[in-house]
Amino acid sequence: MAVTFKMVPKKNMQVSPPEIKYYPCAVSQGRVDLDTLAQMVASRSTVSEADCYGVIVGLTKVIGESLLKGNIVDIDFLGSFALTLQGTAADSEEDLGKSNIKKTKVTFSPSKGLKTKLKEISFKRLR
Repeated sequence: MAVTFKMVPKKNMQVSPPEIKYYPCAVSQGRVDLDTLAQMVASRSTVSEADCYGVIVGLTKVIGESLLKGNIVDIDFLGSFALTLQGTAADSEEDLGKSNIKKTKVTFSPSKGLKTKLKEISFKRLR
């Protein structure tokens, strides 16, 4: 099955006169929730749906706990999760403190195997 995309116009205000360019944008085909994930995993293993559900919920909790401790969470065939910080600059090292941190984000880096899978994607344009 192909990943669908549409063309999205974006105005470039950095040139004079402003010009419109079109960029591809992936179109979601829906969401897969926790229940569906548990059903899918259970159907491909000898583990029950309820057990899969519990493991997935437990996994999400320990990923969060590990990130809060400052760890990078590496899941072999999936990828790694890490915290990144956004903040304001300080004039010196001594002036830099917690107050400079404005936002925390979680970044995801796919594993080599997942990157290889991404190369297999086919695309279909929506008109």
